[in-house]
Amino acid sequence: MTSQEEDDLLEKAAERFGTPCFVYFTERIEQRIALLRENFGERLELSYAVKANPNPTLLAWLSGAVDRLDISSAGELRLAREAGWNPALLSFTGPGKREVEIGEAIRAGVGHLVLESLREARLADRIARRAARVQPVLLRISPESLPKGFGDQMAGRPTPFGIDIEDADEAIAEIQSLTGLHLAGFHIYAGTQCLKAEAIAETYRHLLAIFGTLCSTHGVVPEVLVMGSGLGVPYHEGDTALDLPSIAASLRRELAVLRENPRFARTQMVLELGRYLVSEAGYLVTRVISTKVSRGRRIAICDGGMNNHLPASGHFGMVVRRNYRMHRIGKASDSPPEPLDVVGPLCTSIDRLASGIELPRIEEGDLLAVHNSGAYGLTASPVHFISHPLPEEVLVMAGTLLRATRVLGRVSSPDDPVRVIDAAHPAAANQNA
Repeated sequence: MTSQEEDDLLEKAAERFGTPCFVYFTERIEQRIALLRENFGERLELSYAVKANPNPTLLAWLSGAVDRLDISSAGELRLAREAGWNPALLSFTGPGKREVEIGEAIRAGVGHLVLESLREARLADRIARRAARVQPVLLRISPESLPKGFGDQMAGRPTPFGIDIEDADEAIAEIQSLTGLHLAGFHIYAGTQCLKAEAIAETYRHLLAIFGTLCSTHGVVPEVLVMGSGLGVPYHEGDTALDLPSIAASLRRELAVLRENPRFARTQMVLELGRYLVSEAGYLVTRVISTKVSRGRRIAICDGGMNNHLPASGHFGMVVRRNYRMHRIGKASDSPPEPLDVVGPLCTSIDRLASGIELPRIEEGDLLAVHNSGAYGLTASPVHFISHPLPEEVLVMAGTLLRATRVLGRVSSPDDPVRVIDAAHPAAANQNA
């Protein structure tokens, strides 16, 4: 699909569903998945981190397109099940699992409970034994270090995520003694948003070495090993897209060596991804309500802002605020770019989507598209601040606009079903059988 064809659909989405709205192009997600399959082949399964974008219609479409889902709450568990996912294909991570959530996950038959602490292990063991079950678990490990280059990295510092590598031997021994649990493997996700191929390749080598040592030391023949990908996306002008082929070439060599050890001959390696799959597939479409000049700076005031897209406003882990890419929809660039501040409708000075961004002359009524809005957009934002209406979410499938089922306010109870379109990937029947 060309940029002009995308713009035409963004404009139609704004007309049909109003603004602000989020628009997700499934064709772009398909292309990203194909790129990963092409480079990694059958060596790695793909697990989608639901936290990146939990929209139920998107989850239904992803069934069969990716191999697994990673959830981080009972709410995401319910969304996945209601979207047609087999619980056996889910892993459940997160450092703050409540006892009731662990119980719900075990009763639902979640494929792997990812243990972040011995507290969770003891709770899960007690719940599983009461239910006369043996729950497969993965132990999440916090490494002692990662290479430089990650936007956020949790290694080598105090962290709520997983068991510190220094304490892993004692923790593994206790988990192996719990009769309600089966230690099926390990999980490491210690860094995100990296655009440096060599740093990611070095990280993967390090993670595989940790897996090898732990399994050998404790006699574990792992069924599953999960690596957090850390694969970044180019949010800002000047960012360079990741060189995936070079990462894959390095990892293929390391996996080949690992497979030579009979202990890992049948191990399923899993790459956990979130933003790398969906971020660049989405746009926030917002309309300019008014423009003004204040102390020499031109300002566009829009109907969407921080309440819809906290990351684009710079308040989602960004140390130094940088503008997300954005463009004007539906008009030829008939004027030279000029600096512009783009703000939202909220009564706070931090509601700012761009500062001094260079765009063609923007006027009242124009539509703006904020790029990289497919991940950590709506559900990561303070949507109830000042009580503006919730944006619609729209999937574009084969050139057709489909209103996506809302996620917000829909996961409070397992008895509150989420309606999803019948839009599952054609291979869904095989994956969810």
